Amino acid sequence: MWRDESVTYQVAHRELPHIWHLLGEVDAVHGLYYLLMKAVFTVWDGGLVALRLPSVLATALAAAGVAAIALRLTGARAAVFSGAVFAVVPMVQHYAQEGRSYALVCAAVTWACYLLLRGVEGGGARIWAGYAGMLLVACWLHEFAILVLAAHGVTLLRSAAAPAARRAWLIASGSVGAGVLPLAMVSAGQAERQLGWLGRPGLGTWLLFFAVSAAGWACARALPLLPEGRQGQPGQREGGQERERGREQPEQPERPELPEQISQPPGSAVGATALALPLLVVPAGLLMTVSLVKPWYVDRYVLYGMTGLALLLGICLARVTEPVVLGRLLPRRPARIAAVCGCAAGLLAVLLPWSLLVRSPESRKDDVVAVADAVREVAGPGDAVLFMPSRRREWLLSFPEVRAGVEDLALRQGPAASATLQGTELPADEIRRRILAADRIIAITDPEGQPLDVFRGEAVKRETLDAHFRRCEPVRVHGAQVVVHVRSGSCGAPD
Repeated sequence: MWRDESVTYQVAHRELPHIWHLLGEVDAVHGLYYLLMKAVFTVWDGGLVALRLPSVLATALAAAGVAAIALRLTGARAAVFSGAVFAVVPMVQHYAQEGRSYALVCAAVTWACYLLLRGVEGGGARIWAGYAGMLLVACWLHEFAILVLAAHGVTLLRSAAAPAARRAWLIASGSVGAGVLPLAMVSAGQAERQLGWLGRPGLGTWLLFFAVSAAGWACARALPLLPEGRQGQPGQREGGQERERGREQPEQPERPELPEQISQPPGSAVGATALALPLLVVPAGLLMTVSLVKPWYVDRYVLYGMTGLALLLGICLARVTEPVVLGRLLPRRPARIAAVCGCAAGLLAVLLPWSLLVRSPESRKDDVVAVADAVREVAGPGDAVLFMPSRRREWLLSFPEVRAGVEDLALRQGPAASATLQGTELPADEIRRRILAADRIIAITDPEGQPLDVFRGEAVKRETLDAHFRRCEPVRVHGAQVVVHVRSGSCGAPD
């Protein structure tokens, strides 16, 4: 469990009035998720399993949604491949087992995409109401989900949607915007405290975005070149010609088709590329562009873009593995078997290390469980603790039994009482006085080499410890270190 998950855990264990007061000060963007997790822990206080279970279930639901979209667009083979691709994408796996809202947002957006298809194909008011409701839930789980409306707008522009469907989408989109407006107004006032730590996207972030977008674009360009094989339906477009079983059609001049027109069943106004490529590119691209002025971009905020990537890759894989395609590329059966086995082995070699990594503490910025264990190991009766900087108090907030064994020297008011995430601290002079009154202090700090906070209270902590205490050998854990400071005596834990 890392510090963001710890925030979920400790906020979800507060009383409802305390959660309400907190959301008025900070983290309103996660308010609905905290209330959901409050309900989960009320029903079953299952620790880390209960914390992560909603994300696991949401990821399974999202994978089912990806498969449902592919089934509607292309066929059963593409549905199986697309759902499987989504489930093994490393970024999806990462947030599938994290106690935050992003997997739930992805699931809601994915099913909203499915309802968009239904609506454009002639769905009535109930379908469009479901679409608006699903997106509204996604936006209240995290308001950057509203960027998917821009992607869907591009989808409709690139599709043969009827005017009535476009009007219905505009009404649904307006309803979503109006519904999320109260949250946007509250969270706008909290944005600086919420996102002030973010920097502008660096070169590596841009290169990764362009690489993933290029992969999606390459799949989109490849789709028209790959025959649909048996999963094409009678009368469906295939290679620019119309075919029916049991009867040859007169040769017709081939008409070039746009990529977004490929992979759509008869009567469908939306093709795979028209839906999937904007979903992959537009939300992330918009947020990154805005972040050049207001740094708000983190890849997890647009996790739902992986739905678009999974659709494009899955449909391409379905086409490539069609018997007619494999037969042309590899006429001999042993060669086909060897190629399939080789590809499977290659994918396993690439994906298995990623899958193992995202399930380890090293895939996160820190490990609050390891920090708590380290404090438990070095702490003794009468020991005090300092969090340097104060926001690192989060590392112990989910472990009240550990906090109860040490005195928090700088704490003025606890998180729940102060309607904050990490509590408030005493004035710098009072912190100094309390440090000087202690004999043995456990400092919980960032790893060496991290920037030091310039606030006076943090400077006073460092200066007083350096001037009046002896620093013992630090206990280093992932993303943190626990350092005992003694005025006199040994560094070992007292009996």
